[in-house]
Amino acid sequence: MRVLPNGVFCSVVPFHVCLKGMEDAVLCRSDADYDALVKIIFLSTLARNVIAVIYAVLSNHFHVVILAASQEDADAYGEEVKRRFSMWLSKCYGVKRILHGIETKAIMMTDRMHIRNALAYVPRNALDNGQNVDTYKWSGYRGMFCRERPESVRPVSGLTSREKRAIMHTCENLSGVSWALNDRNELEPFYTCDHAYLEQAFENDQAYFLKTIGSLNIAETRYNLEEKPFDMSSDSEVFNELDSISKKWFEIPVASLTKDKKFRILPYYFRTRKTTVAQLARVLGLARNEVRDVLRLK
Repeated sequence: MRVLPNGVFCSVVPFHVCLKGMEDAVLCRSDADYDALVKIIFLSTLARNVIAVIYAVLSNHFHVVILAASQEDADAYGEEVKRRFSMWLSKCYGVKRILHGIETKAIMMTDRMHIRNALAYVPRNALDNGQNVDTYKWSGYRGMFCRERPESVRPVSGLTSREKRAIMHTCENLSGVSWALNDRNELEPFYTCDHAYLEQAFENDQAYFLKTIGSLNIAETRYNLEEKPFDMSSDSEVFNELDSISKKWFEIPVASLTKDKKFRILPYYFRTRKTTVAQLARVLGLARNEVRDVLRLK
């Protein structure tokens, strides 16, 4: 249970949100771009009513673990970050539609191991930028297990309208946020991230967190969080994945599911994998119009 940005206290679910990595495009060309994307990650939490736990911004993509009330909210959050950063790139470089056709995915995490691996994997991405995990400043790592509050900070809520436009790149009302800036006008993750959620996930043991970061199966974790959600699978692979989900959710094979239970699996699978209405209809033995109706597609 968490209090969301709109003030409502409700049950939330963790999601890993990722913008698909782009091998042929550099999104963050300067420190100003990295800083802007970090701020957009948090401005988007207000716009889409979710909570950020930990994040990492890389030269060509980003990762963030959020807490959201629904899959729809998590999906909308990823698209909001993408939309705002597209506007930033257009404003700074005159580049149009650089993110057109690039996907974001919000993957719901349902078991403790999956959650811990994602929470550890996000800051570990600093290594891919040639930096150390503990000194990379474009991630939320330094806000975790912080024994003393960072000093020399000033609250974002106290910025003047001019400062807010210059520093936070927005005219939105930020009077209610708890965020704080350091002396370089960068957001301090201790004040922005829900570090308590991460710490509880690792049983309030920093050594456990560090050990998990160091012992991750990188190839497997990257595949599950970065590659698998964006790669199109064959019909047989989709069937096997749906069969695994069915056995986990309903304790029966997918072939034995009633139509109502197939309808329950459809939205989850569609949002977490690269697939099509036609493929889902084939694999699950449904009519295409039934799949479209369940997914609320035209």
